[in-house]
Amino acid sequence: MATRHLYVVRHGAADPFGELTEVGRRQCELLAKRLARLPVDAVWHSPLSRAVKTAEIIGEHLTGTSVGEAAELVDNVPHVPADPPPAWRGLFDGYDPEEAAEGARIAAALTERFARPTERETHEVLVTHAYPVAWLVCDALDAPPERWLGLSCGNTALTVIDHYDGAAPSLLMYNDMGHLPDELRWTGFGPGQRP
Repeated sequence: MATRHLYVVRHGAADPFGELTEVGRRQCELLAKRLARLPVDAVWHSPLSRAVKTAEIIGEHLTGTSVGEAAELVDNVPHVPADPPPAWRGLFDGYDPEEAAEGARIAAALTERFARPTERETHEVLVTHAYPVAWLVCDALDAPPERWLGLSCGNTALTVIDHYDGAAPSLLMYNDMGHLPDELRWTGFGPGQRP
């Protein structure tokens, strides 16, 4: 059975302008060393600079692996619920129907391109952002679209999803930061306890 192995990662920590910080670079180096142990065929990244740089750092550690842009991996809000939970309403302030439709279109393109098996065994790294990671997890679990809310993903955290030919996908790992020392483990989303 051909399996498409997806290693989905959020970019390294970035500054307010979207550029990797020194912490982000350290996170990326450690992630790259972890991924270098795998038979990676390709690294795909969002067009945003923090993801591009993360993919470049990963690519430097993976000999002979192609690194390319995939517009479907761009940061976006994949689904706007009709009645968001009170704690999340502020996130959707100002989203008009056109923006919501564009987010849904990008999310559909993401799952159409990557959340399906391939004809041969593949190992692909997807460098993206927290919301697309959450969307791919929800898709793999066949969860309702609102469930992407609240799935906070750490910078350079590893999520592994296998897509099989003729079988439902498997979520093997979510938000694993085992390659990072404690001081580098964080989501970047507000204060709180660091696990």
